[in-house]
Amino acid sequence: MTERNGMRYAIVGLVTLLLVGLLTFIASRSAQAPTEVAESAQLESLANLDGQALSRRQLEIQTWQTAEGAKVLFVEARQLPMFDLRLTFAAGSSQDNGVPGLAALTNGMLNEGVPGKDVTAIAEGFESLGAQFGNGAFRDMAIASLRSLSAKEQREPALKLFEQVIGQPTFPEDSLARIKNQLLAGFEYQKQNPGKLAGLQLFERLYGNHPYAHPSEGTEQSVPAISTAQLRAFHQQAYAAGNVVIALVGDLSRSEAEAMASEVSAALPKGPALAKIAQPEMPKPGLSHIEFPSQQTHLMIAQLGIDRREPDYAALTLGNQILGGGGFGTRLMEEVREKRGLTYGVYSGFSAMQARGPFMINLQTRAELSAGTLKLVQDLLSDYLASGPTQKELDDAKREMAGSFPLSTASNADIVGQLGAMGFYDLPLTYLEDFMAQVQSLSVEQVKTAMAKHLDPQALVIVTAGPTVAQKDLPPPTDKPAAPPAGIPEH
Repeated sequence: MTERNGMRYAIVGLVTLLLVGLLTFIASRSAQAPTEVAESAQLESLANLDGQALSRRQLEIQTWQTAEGAKVLFVEARQLPMFDLRLTFAAGSSQDNGVPGLAALTNGMLNEGVPGKDVTAIAEGFESLGAQFGNGAFRDMAIASLRSLSAKEQREPALKLFEQVIGQPTFPEDSLARIKNQLLAGFEYQKQNPGKLAGLQLFERLYGNHPYAHPSEGTEQSVPAISTAQLRAFHQQAYAAGNVVIALVGDLSRSEAEAMASEVSAALPKGPALAKIAQPEMPKPGLSHIEFPSQQTHLMIAQLGIDRREPDYAALTLGNQILGGGGFGTRLMEEVREKRGLTYGVYSGFSAMQARGPFMINLQTRAELSAGTLKLVQDLLSDYLASGPTQKELDDAKREMAGSFPLSTASNADIVGQLGAMGFYDLPLTYLEDFMAQVQSLSVEQVKTAMAKHLDPQALVIVTAGPTVAQKDLPPPTDKPAAPPAGIPEH
């Protein structure tokens, strides 16, 4: 038999086996059909929802405080034999105290060493238990998280290792040098990214001397000088039990959750919550440009927005969803991309933080059309603030938000993130239900009033990054616009 014929017979045999397996599978499924039909009768057809919100997991949030002063939020979830634990510290870059990068380095070094274990031993310890450690630092906060099986034989050793990592980091010098080099390499890369350069300058202009002005990761001037002594001092102060919110979700009883929270709290340095940062001063509006040799120009348009406890938060979220926060179908996307083909995407959003975070619109477009595109976006914002949304826009946005809202609690990881934010920003335990009820009750006039109250077209801080080239007139709006800019976006 030739090699070709052998291959042919092998393929025929394989196909025959697959057909037999398929017929067997169909037969077995037919035998189960009555059960499957009975179960499917309980499923709700999307067609029958008639625009109503999808059902969302109902959360019974329990809360208490540990002896050391840590705030705890807990949701019992027995569906899976595991738990998610997240610690949210007021230890972001806004607490750097004039040393940009200190918060990020401290957080990044947590799992680099503990007494008796180096970074490899720590990683292997979590892996051998099927557990996952996570961490991160941002402007407002720093987080450390643990996901593990809830069975006692996995839970207890995973928790012990986690407590060492958050409570007893040794900040080894060799790891510090390695992470510094990684950050410095990142700073060099940023110099080749016009979008990143524009973002850095935008925050400097928006916030001036405020702690939000500098990037969370620090700067190439500040990072090299940070010492292990500074890391230890920052950890002792900012990672104190009184400065943390403990969020816990999973296959645990209340007594088990209390014991875990107490154990974690006791493992942290003792100390109170850090003082909340002050509100920023109003920045000087206007445009600044960064010269950069690229085919496209980045446009970043911003002003101070709101803090997280702003009463108009729901109205502004809904209003921004219509303006530019909802992807396709928003006013900005419709006018800038769909009708004129000026960009791949244009987005707007409020970043509500402990102090007033930014409201931003960002996009990139062909360099020779950048001036016209900027004016178009400014005009669209002004028109929206003056006229407000239409009733159809409002109804569509409400329906879209109601449809996506269940995703906010779709998994235990989603829930623990929500609990962490609720505790950190002092939101009520009924926040999730309250927020969606507020959104659904809003009128066109209420949204218009809120947007006009918090946004001012004359107060915009604008940063552009790209080449200086002769400008062209924008193409007129059409149902068949020219192709968007060549190439993928640069950031």
